[in-house]
Amino acid sequence: MSNFEIKVECYAGYRGEQEPRRFWFGERAVAVSEILDRWLAPEHRYFKVRGDDGATYILRHDTGHDRWELTLFERGPQH
Repeated sequence: MSNFEIKVECYAGYRGEQEPRRFWFGERAVAVSEILDRWLAPEHRYFKVRGDDGATYILRHDTGHDRWELTLFERGPQH
């Protein structure tokens, strides 16, 4: 999967760090139901999240350009 830019709604947590709460790609909105992991790289912040659709996503924030990208999508369990 190639990276593509997304729109992200954030919340500043108790330490003042921005955390993703909802994101959009195209017209589709996905609420973040759980942050599974987070890590830092020199120019990016990464969040591994579970969406309200049951899928797992990795969101990358380019801190220098204040741009978000979706770098991974794994479909949730099929019912």
